[in-house]
Amino acid sequence: MIQTISLLLLILVSVISLTTVVILLIWRLIAEATNRTNKKQLERLRRSVVFFITTVILNSGIIALSQVFASTPKILDKKQNIPPKSITELAKIELNGRKQWISIRGFDDSKPILLFLAGGPGGTQMAAVRHDLAELEKHFIVVGWDQPGSGKSYHAQAIKDITVETYISDGHALTRYLTQRFGQEKIYLVGESWGSALGIFLVDRYPEYYHGFIGTGQMVDFVETEILDYKKAMEIARDKNDIATLKKLETNGPPPYYGKDVTWKSAVYLNYLSAYMASDPAIHNPGYKTLRDIFSSEYGLLDKINFFRGIINTYNHVYQKLYGIDLRNGYTRLNVPVFFFEGRHDINAPPSLVEEYFEILECPKKEIVWFEHSGHSPWINESDKFVEELLLRFKGF
Repeated sequence: MIQTISLLLLILVSVISLTTVVILLIWRLIAEATNRTNKKQLERLRRSVVFFITTVILNSGIIALSQVFASTPKILDKKQNIPPKSITELAKIELNGRKQWISIRGFDDSKPILLFLAGGPGGTQMAAVRHDLAELEKHFIVVGWDQPGSGKSYHAQAIKDITVETYISDGHALTRYLTQRFGQEKIYLVGESWGSALGIFLVDRYPEYYHGFIGTGQMVDFVETEILDYKKAMEIARDKNDIATLKKLETNGPPPYYGKDVTWKSAVYLNYLSAYMASDPAIHNPGYKTLRDIFSSEYGLLDKINFFRGIINTYNHVYQKLYGIDLRNGYTRLNVPVFFFEGRHDINAPPSLVEEYFEILECPKKEIVWFEHSGHSPWINESDKFVEELLLRFKGF
């Protein structure tokens, strides 16, 4: 708490000092202009300056306060009491010299650790996991991680310097931090979309740290996925006679894309497919609750801005570095149990590629669990079943 107050005071002092310098400079200009203007004009100018300065100070203070007092809510039991062994933390830690944020939540701090790897790259799902997978907190210490270039960790590393290796090395460092802090030899791992590929990289390189892995919305081959997504969007647009979307897709041409417009070009077909899945009556609880998540208490005002900057900027830079990845080449022998939780109606990460990967995968135990009322995000579409199936696979490891 003392560190928090000190940081707040430092921010406010810096803002006030900077504002004071601006005031002095502007007042000097006003004084010099006194001889060239009448008193009424001078008074209006002074009032405008005071209003401007007051607005700057107030806005800076609000932003600073929102960042400092961002938090994850306390866990409450059925009687609205805080369980005596519960843990609820929003913590800034250093991983390989990069300062990053994690959330730690659980009813009992002696339970096994479960690390959730968000999608993206550049996505933050810290709040979404708390909302949609709250039941897991009764059985695990659930850890959310804003990876470099996302959400609260947006500035952990210059975007231009983020690579796949950045995520792997920091994921490993985070795993070691968690095992050491809670005195456990291994943790459980769940990865969503891009996070599902990152999870495979981690269990492949550091199997000794993981009880098992669940990939959902599993990514296998990034280039082939983009090509299939583009073709699917074209097919749907033709069936709907959606001339506007067809024109956009044809203008951009088929992926893979490179350069500064990767996010925007990919968004044409990815958003189109997401909207299509959201309208599919077979999919329950479709879509992300973006407004709910972004206004969650974990994110200060700057974090809320970086929520979107990660999705746009980090995705644009990193995604084109994933095109050479195909899990069917180089990741077919893993030394931990692997489970794929797949939505039957996923047209974002085609289940056909997951089935191909599953057939050639060798590991102590493997299984595909199908979610009949899900698209790309079974953990959101059928969250109750997701938790139930997860507990069945992870129980007893």
